[in-house]
Amino acid sequence: MSNDPLLQPYTLKHLTLRNRIIVTSHEPAYPEDGMPKERYRAYTLERARGGVALTMTAGSAAVSKDSPPVFNNLLAYKDEIVPWIREMTDAVHEEGAAIMIQLTHLGRRTRWDKGDWLPVVAPSHHREASHRSFPKKMEDWDIGRIIRDFADAAERMKAGGMDGVELEAYGHLIDQFNSPLTNELDGPYGGSLENRMRFCFDVFKAMRARVGDDFILGVRYTADECLPGGTGKADGIEISRRLRDSGLIDYLNVIRGHIDTDAGLTDVIPIQGMANSPHLDFAGEIRAATQFPTFHAAKIPDVATARHAIAAGKVDMVGMTRAHMTDPHIVRKIIEKREEDIRPCVGANYCLDRIYQGGMAFCIHNAATGREQTMPHTIAKADIRKKVVIVGAGPAGLEAARVAAERGHAVVVFEAANNPGGQIRLTAQSERRREMISIIDWRMSQCEKLGVTFHFNNWADADMIAAEEPDVVIIATGGLPHTEVLSKGNELVVSSWDIISGDVKPGTNVLIFDDAGDHAGLQAAEFIAKTGAKVEIMTPDRSFAPEVMAMNLVPYMRSLQKFDVTFTVTYRLQSAEKSGNQIIAHVGSDYGGVEKQRTVDQIVVNHGTIPLDDLYFEMRLGSRNLGEVSYDQLISGVPQTAERNPAGTYQLFRIGDAVAARNTHAAIYDALRLAKDI
Repeated sequence: MSNDPLLQPYTLKHLTLRNRIIVTSHEPAYPEDGMPKERYRAYTLERARGGVALTMTAGSAAVSKDSPPVFNNLLAYKDEIVPWIREMTDAVHEEGAAIMIQLTHLGRRTRWDKGDWLPVVAPSHHREASHRSFPKKMEDWDIGRIIRDFADAAERMKAGGMDGVELEAYGHLIDQFNSPLTNELDGPYGGSLENRMRFCFDVFKAMRARVGDDFILGVRYTADECLPGGTGKADGIEISRRLRDSGLIDYLNVIRGHIDTDAGLTDVIPIQGMANSPHLDFAGEIRAATQFPTFHAAKIPDVATARHAIAAGKVDMVGMTRAHMTDPHIVRKIIEKREEDIRPCVGANYCLDRIYQGGMAFCIHNAATGREQTMPHTIAKADIRKKVVIVGAGPAGLEAARVAAERGHAVVVFEAANNPGGQIRLTAQSERRREMISIIDWRMSQCEKLGVTFHFNNWADADMIAAEEPDVVIIATGGLPHTEVLSKGNELVVSSWDIISGDVKPGTNVLIFDDAGDHAGLQAAEFIAKTGAKVEIMTPDRSFAPEVMAMNLVPYMRSLQKFDVTFTVTYRLQSAEKSGNQIIAHVGSDYGGVEKQRTVDQIVVNHGTIPLDDLYFEMRLGSRNLGEVSYDQLISGVPQTAERNPAGTYQLFRIGDAVAARNTHAAIYDALRLAKDI
């Protein structure tokens, strides 16, 4: 029996959980037609196989037709969901884990032009900033039918084999009733705290009447909105005690903050550069005040913090949700005393930001997450050992090296710089994004364990590679900044990389032309603004930095808005000319009819990269496949077999930005799906 606090079992009512680590409810946006089909099941099952005690799914499943998902959520109001739920719960239970689901009515946190185009409802007419809908103020018949919808959905989930249901209260309809900021009803559901909580208790009573006592019911709720006039800490403790004393629920899942704005959401679910476990002590205060089973998750990315949370009695079950998107086998590695092998969550929040822009949740540096049907989390050995030479030790090259070495191949990596990392090392120059270097550090550690040979400070050429007598050559040389975007005056500009790396000193009056819309443009702006310079960020797009996305944008704005920074959209830098020690920037618009000028002392261009591909083209003629990649074979997950040059002695491929400017996830996905079949 282990003495590790994280590995101790925990009894929740009638349910024995095998350890203290949970995956809290979240929606990866994998449903098909609102159902948890094969992709969703495979994702959920992988975490159960990895050893987690309890996995909660859906974040959240909609109980009513007038709670349409704003991204791809489960539809718990449909009877057809039951057999799909049953397939998932049976599979998870076979792996020894428990499984629950989160149910919700979004209230005002959705849009009227989704789903069936029904009015958005809430206990007031106040709009939520994030989703912009002006809600209908609820009537008594709305309240009655939604209570019934919650009960119906809970009954479906029990029929589907779930161990329990968690109500999503915070920011959603139940919390909109509880908070004095969003409840302007009269009568039994408005006014006093007792009245405002009546809706929550009526929902629980209706659910409990349907599912009986041998079913777990819990609530994820805010115990402090951190908003003037809202639910404060004292109110939150009182709410917590009333929830406990109701006799209707079995645990509390504590949240602190509000999610009605991007900034508020980011404080509730912090990203990289923000403090780890910022609300853990607060959750501990709730547990101490209630002496009731307490769960909590909010940027608890590492085992040491999770272990402290349990050992110190802060919580009974600790959530490591994004951490399990990065590595679904955390618990197994703890049991096997291999904590150093756990792939670290770097807080990039690529997962959540993608779903809020309508995409599926993917981890920035685990390309198997969400692709469990086609991509492996554990790499199988190859039948035949080969010699694999990789050029470039950025994220793509290191992932290819790691996977090829896991396959059992002999791997050699050439890197021109004296350190690994490529663009990630540049990204990590920003204090707030320093965690990104863990993407590189983890892969280097894994490669060293697997015996990969590295040659740093080596600008590899064709002869050097040929001397290795490779069977496979992978070019992962990345790209260089593309600044040749003006009709005149390209020699007058510098790149965002020049600023971030420190190779070029910031000016005092700077125009940043950013039509890549990624992190590099805002990172450069932040470096420059902190010197006291005047900065204008210009983009031809209708919004700036679209590739950075909502939650990642928050810390940039909090920083940049403190300085002399102007944000200009829908204008395009067309040309530049020298005027003494100044530069005249000529500005137009894709919409036409605009001729403007800016006088600055520095122009910074952020326009992605151009592939550094000379070596690839130099080596093509010596390869068997002439560099060809069969996309059908790549997608199907079978080895590449193209033979276009009988005289060739090796297969040749290129990956990542050596192909085209994309992002870190794309580079790592390129590497994984190619190298896993070598």
